[in-house]
Amino acid sequence: MLRRLKVENYALIDRLELELDERLNIITGETGAGKSILLGALGLLLGNKNEGATLKDTERNCLIEGTFELANEELRDFFDRNDLDYARETTLTRQITPSGKSRSFINDTPVPLALLRELGTQLIDIHSQHQNLILGSETFRTRALDTLAGNGETLARYAAAYARLGTLRQQLAHLREEAEANRKDEEWLAFQVEELRAARLREGEQQELEQELEVLSNADRIVETLAALRNALDDEQTGILVQLKGSETALRHLSAHYPFAADTAVRLRSALEELKDVSAAAAHQSERLDADPERFEKINARLGTIYSLCQKHRAADLGELLSLQAGYEARLGSITHGDEAIAALAAECAAAEQEARALAEALREAREKAAPDFGREIASTLAQLGMPEARFTVRMAPAGELTPTGADRIDFLFSANSALAPQPADRIASGGEISRVMLALKALLARRTALPTIVFDEIDTGVSGRIADAMGRIIDSLARSMQVVDITHLPQVASKGETHFVVYKDGAGSHIRRLDTEERTTEIAKMLSGSRVTEEALAQARILLGRG
Repeated sequence: MLRRLKVENYALIDRLELELDERLNIITGETGAGKSILLGALGLLLGNKNEGATLKDTERNCLIEGTFELANEELRDFFDRNDLDYARETTLTRQITPSGKSRSFINDTPVPLALLRELGTQLIDIHSQHQNLILGSETFRTRALDTLAGNGETLARYAAAYARLGTLRQQLAHLREEAEANRKDEEWLAFQVEELRAARLREGEQQELEQELEVLSNADRIVETLAALRNALDDEQTGILVQLKGSETALRHLSAHYPFAADTAVRLRSALEELKDVSAAAAHQSERLDADPERFEKINARLGTIYSLCQKHRAADLGELLSLQAGYEARLGSITHGDEAIAALAAECAAAEQEARALAEALREAREKAAPDFGREIASTLAQLGMPEARFTVRMAPAGELTPTGADRIDFLFSANSALAPQPADRIASGGEISRVMLALKALLARRTALPTIVFDEIDTGVSGRIADAMGRIIDSLARSMQVVDITHLPQVASKGETHFVVYKDGAGSHIRRLDTEERTTEIAKMLSGSRVTEEALAQARILLGRG
């Protein structure tokens, strides 16, 4: 429940704080005093979008802070899921800067606005005057019936199945579109794949061939240079090998008498072996180049094929060309095996639809079972509100397709007179009838959802006298099991409960304060007689308060 609410620098409010009772909290005040502003601030705290909220002082931040006592242990899961510290006394905070930027906090931890809204919906239900229009919302009607039917778990399972079905249907449609597009290109793809396969392309081949071509292009110079090297090494009279061999032999003869000679002879032997390898390698290279003179033309032809294919397919090199070939083959394969993939996904889609329809049928059965009791409970409450002949029924019809909430169309039918056939409840013309129907619905739903707090904003619009007193009693009865905040203009309603706040406005802005016993009597007398409080009005106020 909401324990404390603080509002700073919002619209006409400079600073406002109030401590709320755990049961019924009555808020009254003259029109324009700021009651709707207070409700707007509370809506912002619970995650409503900031649609041009005005700041009283455009140089300061707007701050709205609410402290809640969490009695529902199930909320621990919400805190754990979102990595938040759970506390029995939790504070929600909303800041709006002069530039219009918004920041949200849960227990001083910054959170996205959506998270603040998610928690807020589990803490407070606000019924404002414009919400009477939700009778025209099929989503509201379905949610209301599901609440009474206890469909929460089944509805969650259905929502997951419906979402999965939607995903599979999208995938199937995409696969079919892709297959259709590929079939148009099948002949072209087959030609490309055949041409590229016939070329027998190999990864790295282009680089190898280009390197070999570079060698062959300079073959004459290379052979000439290699021949000169061999002559320098192997010439019988002036060759380096012959001369070094002679020096090595001479040094070995001196090795017994001259240690340096022995060491140098070993080193020369090593150099001779290395130079012999160089000479042999040069001879091999010369023979290889001379042995295949046609190789140059073959390489040129092969590279020409690669370059031509790259140009045709707009590939930068052989690697990119091979990637294109793999892509063509994959697309061709998807055409060849596409029907199998489509059939498999279609079967999976059909199974998902069957699961969703089974859950939708379970929802329908629970709704059909709950509908009569739903209508009777609403009619019973309406009888307490001065409409003994009122009829309220639930009409269900097939939706024709699966929807996010099942496969049913749900209407609420209402008639204030037993002689008249019930009509869709959203067509109720009388403001008093709408108020009573909405109170009956809200009272029923509040009891079933066990929501910690409910706020009524002039739900009693259009009623007076005995009916207003009956509405007050129903609101008071709700407060025995939950916290209720009721903004009202009716003295019969305002006299219920024990905690009464008045909103008033002066030159400094809007304010709110809690009334003591005598002040409360005077406030209700004002509601009865206007600004001039008479003894008769005071006497009547005492009677309403049970002190007459």
